[in-house]
Amino acid sequence: MNRAFIHLLPLVLVGCVLRQPGGSTGGETDGGATSGGETSASGGGSGTTTAAPGPTTTGGVDATSAVTGSETSLPFIAPSDGGASDCSCDQWMQDCPPGRKCMPYSGDGDYSWESLKCVDVVPEPDGLYEPCSVFGSGVSGEDSCDVGLMCWDFVDGVGHCVGMCIGSPDAPDCADPAADCHVAADGALTLCLPMCNPLLQDCPGGDDCVPNPQDSSRFLCVFDGEDQGQVFDPCQYVDECAKGLFCQSPGSAVECDLQGLGCCVPFCDVSLAGACPGQGQVCLPWYVDDEAPPGFENVGVCGLP
Repeated sequence: MNRAFIHLLPLVLVGCVLRQPGGSTGGETDGGATSGGETSASGGGSGTTTAAPGPTTTGGVDATSAVTGSETSLPFIAPSDGGASDCSCDQWMQDCPPGRKCMPYSGDGDYSWESLKCVDVVPEPDGLYEPCSVFGSGVSGEDSCDVGLMCWDFVDGVGHCVGMCIGSPDAPDCADPAADCHVAADGALTLCLPMCNPLLQDCPGGDDCVPNPQDSSRFLCVFDGEDQGQVFDPCQYVDECAKGLFCQSPGSAVECDLQGLGCCVPFCDVSLAGACPGQGQVCLPWYVDDEAPPGFENVGVCGLP
């Protein structure tokens, strides 16, 4: 079963260069990945013979995040820093000729997205959230979705169309109000992923609900990767833990390996007593003061007081 993941791979930009602010070129991410797992398979493009990687981070990610309301720092897909693109097309503007669309692809053969190009739109293309197919490699940039959409969450080349972000790198948005923009691969990958509730784990298709690294007050649906960590297992990425857990600071539980980058700990309901499994752990509110959106007032994460 081939499935694409979204841990951001170290990127070496060849061909289409994504420029960072100030004119420098970015070849690697500096953070820690949209539909997420590992290099061998989740989220945005698996080939017909090999599952596409999701973007992964460049080496280790500092997972020493501490919950401080919406200020939690997260080891997940490294966000773009808003650089412009020297590519032949702009996925924010969808400025390709009629009958074509601007899509991320792998231009250097390393099986991770780092470039953009115009590709043909198929006759009678698939619409938002409809089933779709990817053609050739999972990072070929070619699929059966309409303009402004990308085939995602696929298994063995078959997935569903998700929206690409609209607006601009400085003011990203999504056409679907139930989705949130997630930018990865130094800005080459811009996806509108469904929002969710981590206590309900209400993602379609059994995907995991984890914090959006670009706005930790919101939660996104990502692939449930293989070999996911269990409670107190070491981890490196937010989406590396089993459903209902996420990668927090190793100081969140005495059972965690303090030498590791991170540790899988549970989300919890602050209204329930004894909601956390660790020695001395309590359920810490995710949101501070009255910042919780409706329905998220009881969202918390297990940690030490």
